[in-house]
Parts: sequence; structure tokens; C-alpha cells
Amino acid sequence: MKPGHPSRLACSLLGSLAALVSLPQLRAEENWPQFRGPTGRGHSSAQDVPLKWSADSVLWKTKLKGKGQSSPVNWGDKLFLTGASEDGSARYLFCVDRNKGKILWEKEVSCKAPENPHKMNSFATPTCATDGEHVIAFFGPGGLHCYDLAGKKLWSRDVGDFPGPWGVAASPVIIGKLVIQNCDAEGASSLLAMDIKTGEPIWKTKREDKPRGGWSTPILIEDGSRSELILNGEYGVRGYDPKSGRELWFCHGFNGRGAPVPDFANGLLYVVNGKPGDTYAVKPGGKGDVTKSHMKWHSKRRGGRDLPSPVVVGDYLIVVSMSGIAACYDAHTGEIHWEERLGVKGEFAASPLVANGHVFIGNVYGGETLVIKPGKKLDVISINGLGADSKELFRATLAPIKGRIYARSFSTLYCIGS
Repeated sequence: MKPGHPSRLACSLLGSLAALVSLPQLRAEENWPQFRGPTGRGHSSAQDVPLKWSADSVLWKTKLKGKGQSSPVNWGDKLFLTGASEDGSARYLFCVDRNKGKILWEKEVSCKAPENPHKMNSFATPTCATDGEHVIAFFGPGGLHCYDLAGKKLWSRDVGDFPGPWGVAASPVIIGKLVIQNCDAEGASSLLAMDIKTGEPIWKTKREDKPRGGWSTPILIEDGSRSELILNGEYGVRGYDPKSGRELWFCHGFNGRGAPVPDFANGLLYVVNGKPGDTYAVKPGGKGDVTKSHMKWHSKRRGGRDLPSPVVVGDYLIVVSMSGIAACYDAHTGEIHWEERLGVKGEFAASPLVANGHVFIGNVYGGETLVIKPGKKLDVISINGLGADSKELFRATLAPIKGRIYARSFSTLYCIGS
């Protein structure tokens, strides 16, 4: 199906897109239904997210089969996350009771030709998405799968081989009755939309060939009179029409590996590359190549490689490098307020969480979380541990759900209370 020519079904499904876009906002405090929450940008409007905790705050922890880096999501009292066997031939979907940590059900998907993920990736990195009726799990060459909340499989779809030495990390997102999946790979790449009830394709849009890997997850934004699906990539950031998949605009980036998910605030998209390169701000709503017309500012970033996504809190933009160098920019001008090492040893891969006006930044080794209050000076509010061994690796993003925080290492899920 060609982009720009949606089927009659697609038109019907997306006829009330404005209402569908507003729906997750109403449920923000009830559910954390996809990667980085209802907006896909890691912002929680909950006021009861704890700012400080310790090993004594761990209410329960549950061992999971295999290994994975997907973040927990929820609908009601059910948490969903994934794992995989050491060789990637088996992929797992778990449903866990939010209150007690009991595994309610577990499903296994076989993969005959596993991908070759980078050592910092895994066979189960994409986070699930749910709308309260369906749970979507993506496993790269292991396929895209849909279950109901009781664990009954509804459909499966093969969406590609994903060659190359990188693996996949892009999470599925649900927009109304559509499942959207970024299928970037080192080879033929595309952005797909499927009917959530049947798995049938609604539209498919070609993306750049050889973009290294499919890591970034799309987000939906409202820009004036239209909705835009935003997706970072190897060469820059792009805006798409969510109804048809048609590319609306493209803004060149600075140095490739577009893994971090952009943030959206003050009418601007804030973007960083996976490799060292400038932080930049883009005004959406353009047409064609908007690099010269819509890039509002760009500023040097000296922190090195990035996996964490940028986040905006008020007038401040926070960017954290893998090496632990954080920078704070004026969100309107790109002026650097400060750029400092966070002061703890480790590596930072998970994207930050924003809650209560604070930024939560996770350390890979042992799952320590730094909480900072954005401002013109670095202000570390707390450094919080789980009592985990420093050899236990945490690359999943924190999930704030109903007054608790859920953290996931390769093979263990933790529930943190006040």
C-alpha cells in the first residue's frame, strides 16, 4: 500500500484522530501504556512519584526468564514486559501482577533466524504497548504479536529480517486503532501502520536504506491544525502524516545514529543524535527539507555519545550522555547554562523520566537513579539505590505507575514504594 493513499478502512479508523490523540492524556494517571508513557516522551503528570528511595523501599522483586531491556508498561493492575533466551531463538511476553509481583501468565514466541544485536542491545529491547484490550510485543525478526490482556494470541505478523550488527529497539505505539512500528534496519527500512484488531497493513512508508538500526520510537504531536508523527533517524528527524504515512518534512541532523526520542515543548522539537553532535531545536509544521527554515537553534554538545533522550522541564532542556556528562540548555535559545559530570561512576543508557518538576536519570550498573531539579546550576536532589549488585545491568526506562516506580534489570523487575 503506497504512502499518501490510505485505504477506506484507514480513513474510517482515523476519522476522529483529534479525539484519539487526547485520550491518552485523560488516562495519564491511570496507566503507563507504552514506551515512556502516554505521550511517549517520558513525562508523568502524577504528583505522587517518590523522589527518594533505598533498598528498604523495594516492595517486591520478581525474577524473569531470560534477559531483556524492555521497560514495564501497565493497564490497571497488569504489567507487561518481555525477555528472550540467550541465543534469541525464544522470546517471552510476561504479564505480572502490579501489586504482588506474581507472574500471571507467560507466552513464548520462537524465532528461527535471530538478529545479531550489539553488545549493548538485547533480543528483547522494544517495550510493549497496550490500549486496555490489546498487548503488542515486537521482536524484530521474531515478528510483531498481538495478545489480549488474558494472554490469548490474536494475531502475528512478520515485518522483516533486520540484518546488520545492531539489532532492534524501536517500540510499537498505538494510535487509535492503529499499531505503528518503526522498521529501520541496515537495509530496506520502513515505517508501518497496521490495524490493531487484525494486523492487516494500513500503510507502509519507505525510509532510508542502511540507517544502521531501528532504535528510535515515533511520537505523536499536535502542531497547530494537524497531527504529526515524529521519528528520529540516522540522518535527521522527520515528520509524517499519521493518517497516510506520507512524509511531511525532514530536518538534517549532525552526526547519525538517531536513537534518542525527541521531546516536544514550547512549540519545538528537541533532538540529539546517538553519536556526538549538536543538540538542536526544530519547529514542526513545515514541508520538504526544512533544515534551513525550521531549525531554530543548534548548540555544541561535548558529552560524547548518547542513548538517553533529551527532556524539557519548563525553560530548561536536559541532555545526558552515556558517559554521565549532563548539560542544561535554555530551551528557547540553546544557550548552555551548565555542562558537568554527574558525579557517579557508571554508564547512562535509559531515557530520563520527568515527574514533579524533576528529572530521573538511571545508571546502568546496579540501577542507581539520580534525581535532579533543572535550573541554571546542577542540583542533584538524591541518588537512589535498589540494593542491587553493581554487575546487575539496568538499561530499561523507569515506569511511574500509581504512586510506585517500576525498574527493570536484564532479568529482574523491581517495585519501589515511598
